[in-house]
Amino acid sequence: MDILKHKTAWTVVSAAAALLCSTGAQAQAGAACQPGGTVAETNACAVQMYQQADTAIAILYGDVMRALAAHERPQLRQEQSAWQRERITRCKQATRGTEAQPEGPRLYHECLAAETEARRKGLMRWLTLEHPSARPQ
Repeated sequence: MDILKHKTAWTVVSAAAALLCSTGAQAQAGAACQPGGTVAETNACAVQMYQQADTAIAILYGDVMRALAAHERPQLRQEQSAWQRERITRCKQATRGTEAQPEGPRLYHECLAAETEARRKGLMRWLTLEHPSARPQ
């Protein structure tokens, strides 16, 4: 039964990732994106950049989960959940002083995109002998 739940969950995640990658979803996120344009247009570009990074990390996470043995997956799942919470907290703290400013959304989403791209290394570590569950106890 557990395997069926996980398989169903991955199907849903894969479908969601495919939807986010679709041109319609990308067009909505970046419809107003104009690099070097108005504040609103550059804010839209930052949102689009973050969404692209987030979609890519979700796909990589799924790939890494599929590559791991079943006993390793819970630890990665916990690590990923903690990272997602920490990413939001770090970016909110880093951009707290600019929340009310017109460029606040751009700065927040640029931070989220940078944190998300930095996570790639952490996920790739799971495909080597350096991942947490490979360490001797």
